Amino acid sequence: MAELSDVQNQTLRDEIEEYLERPEEIARFIELFARAKPALQEIAAAIVEGDDAAADRLTVAALEQGIEAIEIMDDGLIGGMGIVGIKFRENFVFVPEVLSCARAMRAGMAHIEPILSAAGVEKHGTVIMGTVKGDLHDIGKNLCIMMLRGSGFDVIDLGVDVAEDAFIDAVEQSGARVLGMSALLTTTMPNMGRTIEAFIDADLRDEVQIMVGGAPVTQEFSDDMGADGYGADALSCVAVAKELMTAVA
Repeated sequence: MAELSDVQNQTLRDEIEEYLERPEEIARFIELFARAKPALQEIAAAIVEGDDAAADRLTVAALEQGIEAIEIMDDGLIGGMGIVGIKFRENFVFVPEVLSCARAMRAGMAHIEPILSAAGVEKHGTVIMGTVKGDLHDIGKNLCIMMLRGSGFDVIDLGVDVAEDAFIDAVEQSGARVLGMSALLTTTMPNMGRTIEAFIDADLRDEVQIMVGGAPVTQEFSDDMGADGYGADALSCVAVAKELMTAVA
C-alpha cells in the first residue's frame, strides 16, 4: 500500500495532508498520485492551484513526451480536480477558486478531447444531471458534469430548480438510463425523494438508475430516499455513474 511519502510532488503531498480528512479519500489519492508519472503530478498540482497557463503548457509537454491522452486526463486533470471537489465540499475553497481550477482543467482538456475523439474512444453512455426544484446552486453540479464529460460520458444538463416532471420528460425523451440529482440546501433535499416517487408513479423507476449528491447529502439520506447511488464528491460521482451504467447495460 502506497504512503504519502511515495507521492513525489510537494504540492500534492501538502494538499492531501492538509485538506483530506476521510481515510478512504486519503488512501485513494495517495494511491493515485503515487503511481502517476511526475509530469502528471505536475498537471494535477496546476489544476489544484488554478493555474490555467501551467495546465495548458504541461499538458502539451506531456503529450510531446508520448504520454497517452487518456492517462493525462485520468491521472493529471481529473485527479487534480478531484481534490478541488473535496475541498469545495468541505468548504476549504469557494466558488471563485473552483471556477479558476475548472478553467485550468478546461485548458488541459482542450488538448485532450480532440485526441480522444479522433481515436474513437468509446462513450460510457448518457447521464442526465440537474439541481432539484427550489435550489439554484449549480457549481457542484457543474463540477460533476465536467468530470463526467472528461471521463467519457455524454451529459444532458437540465440546470437548476428542476421540477420532477422535467426530470421525467428528460428521461423519456433521451432514453438516458442514469440520472443525477444535486442539492445544496437541506430544505430542498426532500425534493430528491419526491422526484424518485414521481418516477415510481409514472412507472418509470425501473427504467433509470438514480444517483444523488451535494454538500448536505449523505449515504444514509440516499438510502432512505431510495436512490441507487450516492456521490460524496465530483470524482466519486464519476465512479458511481460508471457502476450504475454497468448495471443497466
